[in-house]
This record gives sequence, C-alpha cells and structure tokens, in this order.
Amino acid sequence: MELLRQENKKKEDILLVVKPDRRPLSKVPDQEGLRSNVDRRRAKGYKKLNDVAKLIESEALGRRYLVDYDVIINYVAAGKRMKCRAKGIDISTTGMLLEVSPAVAQDLQKATKMQLKFTIEPGSMPEGYEMKVNIAARYIRLAAAADGKTQCGVEFIESLAQYATRRKNWYILSVAAFFLFFITGCIMLMRAESILYFKFNKVLYTYSIIAATFLLTRYLFGSFYRPIPIDTDFTPGVTIVVPCFNEEQWIQKTILSCINQDYPINKLEVIIVDDCSSDRSWEKIQEIAEELKVKEQRYDIENRLFYVHQEKNAGKRHALARGTLMAKHELVVFVDSDSFLDPFAIRNVVQPFKDTKMGGVSGRTDVANTYTNALTKMQAVRYFIAFRIMKAAESYFDTVTCLSGPLSCYRKDLVVKYMKAWLNQRFLGEKATFGDDRSMTNFILRKNRTGYQDTAICSTIVPNKYETFLKQQMRWKRSWLRESLIAARFMWKKEPFAALSFYMGVLVPFLAPVIVLYNLIYVPLMHRVFPLTFIIGIGLMALLMSMVQLLLRKSSTWIFGLWFCLYYEAVLLWQMPIAWFTFWKSTWGTRMTPADLVELLKKKRRKQQRA
Repeated sequence: MELLRQENKKKEDILLVVKPDRRPLSKVPDQEGLRSNVDRRRAKGYKKLNDVAKLIESEALGRRYLVDYDVIINYVAAGKRMKCRAKGIDISTTGMLLEVSPAVAQDLQKATKMQLKFTIEPGSMPEGYEMKVNIAARYIRLAAAADGKTQCGVEFIESLAQYATRRKNWYILSVAAFFLFFITGCIMLMRAESILYFKFNKVLYTYSIIAATFLLTRYLFGSFYRPIPIDTDFTPGVTIVVPCFNEEQWIQKTILSCINQDYPINKLEVIIVDDCSSDRSWEKIQEIAEELKVKEQRYDIENRLFYVHQEKNAGKRHALARGTLMAKHELVVFVDSDSFLDPFAIRNVVQPFKDTKMGGVSGRTDVANTYTNALTKMQAVRYFIAFRIMKAAESYFDTVTCLSGPLSCYRKDLVVKYMKAWLNQRFLGEKATFGDDRSMTNFILRKNRTGYQDTAICSTIVPNKYETFLKQQMRWKRSWLRESLIAARFMWKKEPFAALSFYMGVLVPFLAPVIVLYNLIYVPLMHRVFPLTFIIGIGLMALLMSMVQLLLRKSSTWIFGLWFCLYYEAVLLWQMPIAWFTFWKSTWGTRMTPADLVELLKKKRRKQQRA
C-alpha cells in the first residue's frame, strides 16, 4: 500500500496503479524456452501455445491493480456465521488480496461460504468496473504481512466482468440502446423539417443537413468497423521510435512499455531520441536503459534498446527522422514520450500491413489520467469517440486522415521517401513545427491506404489544467486547418463515400462559428424567435456522443460527453476563427520550443518599446 500512496502522492494526475511484476520485462517472450507466456500468466481455456487472442484475454483478466478498499467479509466457518472488516490490497477481475488479522485468516481457510462487499472506486480499475460489489469468493492462499497483519488471497466465484454483466450491464445496454434509437429518430425528423423549410434559408438548412449527415454516417460506418484479427505467423520487423523533449516524469514508464512487448525479440527494437531536453529527461533515459541492459541480459537489451542525444533542439520531426534512419526493421512505430503501450500493442498494430498497399496504421489512444478531474474525464470521452467512432469510420474506407502521435505505425521506406519534404514543410512561408502526425499521414495517404487498429492500445497523459488544454487545442486546430487544405487537393481521388465524408468533415467545423452566431444572436435579435430547435439539436448531438460512450464502454464518464459538447460550443468553437487567421504560426504554446522562444523574445521587445 505504501507504493500506491507514493505513486499518487508524487503526481498530480490519478493513474491506474498496476501491481508491479518482479520481472521488469514480464511480457517479453522467453527466447530460452524455459517458461512460455502461457505458463507465466496461467492462461486458461485453451491448449494452443500460439493462441494470442486467448492469451491477451487471460492477461487482461489477471492484471492486478493496487487499491485501498474497505471490505466487509461475511463467511461461514465451523457452522457459525461470522462478519469482519478487512482491507483490500490489490485486485484483478478474478480475485483480491485482503489484509486481515491472523485469527480471521485462520477462519477463512476453513470457511465453507464467503461473501465480500466493497466498492470499486473510479480510477482504481479500468473504466466500466466502477460499482458496488457483493460477490461470492473462496480462499486461495495465505501470506505473512507487516504490523501483525496477514494477507489472504481469495478468488471470486465469478469474474467481475461476469458480475458486472449480470448486475448492471443489461440495463445500461437497454437504456443506451433506447436513447440511441430515440436520438437518431429525432435528428432525422429535424433534418426532414430542414428539407421542408429549405426554400426559406437555403444556406442554413443546407448546413444543418450536411452536419447531421456527416455525424450520423460517421457513427454508422464506425459501427461496421472490425479490427484485423491476429495472425500469429505475421510478425514483421518493428522499430519503435520515441522522440523526447522535457518529459522526465514519464519517459521511463514509456520506455518500459515499449520494450516490454509480447513480440519476437529478434524482430523488435526501441530507439529513444532526446531532442536536447533542458530537464532531466536525458539522465532518466540513460538510467533506465543501462539498468535494463544489466538486469535483463537474457532479453538482448544491448542490441534492442538504443538512445541518442541531439546536440541542439531541432524539433519533433527531426527527432523522429533521426530515429527512422537508425531503424533496421521494415516498420517504424512512432510513440509519444508521455504515452504507454499495452503489452500486445505492437502485435496488433502490425496486422493491417498484411495488405501491401497499407502505408500507415493508427492504434487506439485511451486517456491514462482519466479520473484526475472533470477536464480529463471530458477528454477521455472525446478520445474514445474520436478513435472508436471517427477513426474507425475512416478506416472502413482505408482513409484515416490522422495517424495519431501516441501510437502510429508506418512502412519505413515510405517515411524515408517523404522525409525531406516532411522535414522542410512550409506553409505560407512559415516552417511547419507541429502537426507532424497529420502531415506525414497526408504524404502517405496520397498514394497508399491508411488504417486504424482498435486492438492496438496505448494510453496517454492529457492536460489536467484548462490553460494548457486550450493551448493544445489551438495548436491542433491550426494544424488541422493547414493539413485539411492540403488533403483537400487529393481526397477527391479516394473512394466516393470517403471523399464526400472528408469534405463534409472540413466544412462543418469550419463554418460552425458563423452558424452558431446566426442562430443564437442574429435570429433572436432580428426575427424575435427563440432558437429552441437549434438548442435541442445541440443537446441531441451531445447526448448521442454520451450514449455511445455508455453503450460501448459502460463507463461512469459518459455524462462528461454532454459537458464536452457544451464546453465545445461555449469555448473551443471560438478558437476556430482565431485559427483561421493564425494557422501559419509555428509556436506550440505548451512547451518552450525554439519557435516559442523566438515568439517570447518578440513579446519582450514589444513591451520594452512601449515602455
């Protein structure tokens, strides 16, 4: 428990705390063949050693999280009904480690019946598990603990996943499905009304029809999407490139997640490129790399983990380019320095490359610090919908327009082919210093396919303060505008539905500020009409996002989908007009890049001149 307290004390963010394995690289296949991945994880229900899908399922069920739960135990021992209190130390979907007195531990060994009552607090287990639990269990093992206490391992009679399905998921699914049907029907009826009144305001009603069509078709095609299943015989060589700039807090966790992959040792290498960080990032990189080389020699770390230091800060693109040129394998995976890969992320993300026309693939990015505050919960909903619905819909036509920075995979020869143009990209005379993921995606998408693999999962740290969040969103909007204008030159050559959806997707957010002003300001003032229909439409769109989150993720964060849509209309929407006139700017805003330092010096000079 002390480890749990230390982890949460040293960070502002609230993260899941996975119980550490005594082996730092517990997921790496054992090339000596002494223990198989199946043996390590005690995977059940299958016989084939190479049944990776079952292995992944078993590993997820058995993953243990450090917790601090108050647990009430009702049990029957020696014919007597007993009740006591205990402390939950760690938990998985299949069992729990309890801290009890020695006397209670002796009773539990002889118990013929045991019932546990506790509450899974949000953020202590993966999304969807937060609930009150009253579950049957049985004694498994005993272990000594400090302070005169004893640790007792118990196994749930049914898994928490089964328990959740039986106790709460049925009505969640029913409520979400009903509302989705109702919301979709209402939106379609409102758009039918737009057709009837089209002659009175052609521009407004055309926009409303396009917006509704764009949104509903994204959800429709997203529902058709299915990830490429794992072919255990398809394991192309992969080089993971991690660019790092001032990320001392998270870089070691990122490196460990990249090297600790369930993937053939001789086909995976990791390269970290420090872009002349001004904090202790470089020291942290060297520290973890050298530690692994000494402690994990059996996994050939010496020849699989490399790190380089840029003499001067050249920008993220140059760091990625340097790592790519160092790569010895055919596929390169770009991972942000504050993102953490699932142990099976690489095995999953490579699967779409069985299609030789596939040029790049994006994995799914979840929010690592979801339960920190309302802002991070709001972003968690947005990320899930952006990937599982929006990218999934694009992937249905092999035209994903942004292979996201936290986890994306490319054919190395294509990255090298476009590298010079990518590094030297300019827009309206200004050097492009951000939006590297969208920019590279555009280069790839011109002549190749791009996809999305929902089973390739990583988690990333998102801003937990509004000031940082708004700066990030402004940077994203500027890069979105720039790259959308570039993509518009060639997207018409793609599959017709994909092309039409893309152009609608550009038009809707671009014109949204004008439409909102017209409906909420102009109409009430000039026509004396309250914009009830428009407000209801916004509410329905927000509810649609929340209900999809509830249906697919069954998470208590669904309500923050409503909050995100309201926040978007009130705040984020108005960044778009600013982006219209400043999208050539090259500053990041969230960190001191060379462009930001130049801008800071200009501001200081202007202040001095005024003085």
